[in-house]
Amino acid sequence: MQLQGSCHCGAVRFSLESTTPHPYQRCYCSICRKTQGGGGYAVNLGGDARSLSVSGRDHISVYHAKMGPPGQADAKISTGERHFCKLCGSALWLYDPSWPELIHPFASAIDTPLPVPPEHTHLMLEFKAPWVEVDERAGDQYFDGYPEESIAQWHQRLGLGGK
Repeated sequence: MQLQGSCHCGAVRFSLESTTPHPYQRCYCSICRKTQGGGGYAVNLGGDARSLSVSGRDHISVYHAKMGPPGQADAKISTGERHFCKLCGSALWLYDPSWPELIHPFASAIDTPLPVPPEHTHLMLEFKAPWVEVDERAGDQYFDGYPEESIAQWHQRLGLGGK
């Protein structure tokens, strides 16, 4: 499925191909919560890094998150590159050189109508903010950390994918 995305102010626009376009995975870690805003979690999709096309690249900045408690002086720096618009602050996508074939656009930046997932995977619940209420639904999965099932495996298990 071809995905089109943009930042809020329109300075950055991007597109990429995705075979995993269902926004099913909700991450509650402090990094996603603080860099994404919203409901206390971020929703990542999967996309083919080779297909990424960007206009307005000069308006993009990259953030490498600190891994660990806030204020920890010796915190490990993430290899993940969180791309955002430096004009309006919109989070756009995550790229990690550990998986060079993938781009993980944030569903919040996608303008293309996305398919509704039949279930959700809630992860990193150990780090959920106390004010966040998890929308518990039948069939959803819940994890204190990361699930073993990848975005691609979830789509395969449910017979879903982008064309």
